[in-house]
Amino acid sequence: MTIAAVLHGVSCVQAWYYFNHQSDRWPIKSLVAAVMIFDTVHQALITHTVYSYTVTNWGNPIILDSLVWSLLVEVLFNGLTALLVQSFLTMRVWRLSSHNFLLTGFTGLLVVAEFACVIAFTGASLGLKTFSRLANLEALSITVNALAAAGDVLIAATLCTILHRSRTGFHRSDTMINKLILFSVNTGFLTSLCAVGSLISIVVAGHTFLYIAFFFCIGRLYTNSLLATLNARKMIRGSAGGIHSTSDNFSFSLRDLPKTGTVNSSRRPTNISIKIDTTKEFATDRDSDQEIDNDKTMHCTATHMVMQAQSTEIIRQYMEREGCAV
Repeated sequence: MTIAAVLHGVSCVQAWYYFNHQSDRWPIKSLVAAVMIFDTVHQALITHTVYSYTVTNWGNPIILDSLVWSLLVEVLFNGLTALLVQSFLTMRVWRLSSHNFLLTGFTGLLVVAEFACVIAFTGASLGLKTFSRLANLEALSITVNALAAAGDVLIAATLCTILHRSRTGFHRSDTMINKLILFSVNTGFLTSLCAVGSLISIVVAGHTFLYIAFFFCIGRLYTNSLLATLNARKMIRGSAGGIHSTSDNFSFSLRDLPKTGTVNSSRRPTNISIKIDTTKEFATDRDSDQEIDNDKTMHCTATHMVMQAQSTEIIRQYMEREGCAV
């Protein structure tokens, strides 16, 4: 509980920073507010649980086999936090994958299935009075943790794959993409690790309370992961400082892109084409060779422009402030 309380304090600081330094639209702010409310209620419930066992019933060993209602209800609020954060990340996958129904649908299925199992576990456990009876729900508890781990790993792997495939060979844009990949891995690593730790502990030592320590913290990690993702956008933009191509004839900066409005894939063409019209008049064979060289150079420059624009569009969608994607 102490670690969970410390992580809750960190999330409160991050929430304060978010509401004072970010200018997202109301859906994202509402999401952050809801996550913080669920996280705070969860912290209050586990505090009540620990207080009941260690203070209210001090010196009463018989109570150790009895279930406190707050220990069962906290599972629901942990599930609500996970549902909101994983749904947010699933929407990011939807946007960056160019509306891939199969990939997003499978990811969303894992998220919904996890929350459905949480509801089932909470409903079934509320009628139980002892830990020995609660052990009958071990299979359901394993399913919840397995789905949580699978969902987190899939989301992180999908985002990394999409970003990796958007590489162009330009040093600065690839450096920016590498930072986004690293950030995606880091934000999903801790939640995945905690879910896997809870899963392993309940399988190997299900008769102990070791898995509860992981489960108490996983909601805090989801909250901090979301807030870190939202708060890091300015830092990443600042470290980028503008993305420029290696060509002397063309430069492209993220700062030149519009920052307002939500990207609508249905209105934006999927391919980018650049047409260059030239008029040349040459008389000698040597000038004819020069003309061919100029055409090749112009074609190469146009190709670089297309690749750079496509890479920058991926980054812009990832870093977008006012949509569902970051």
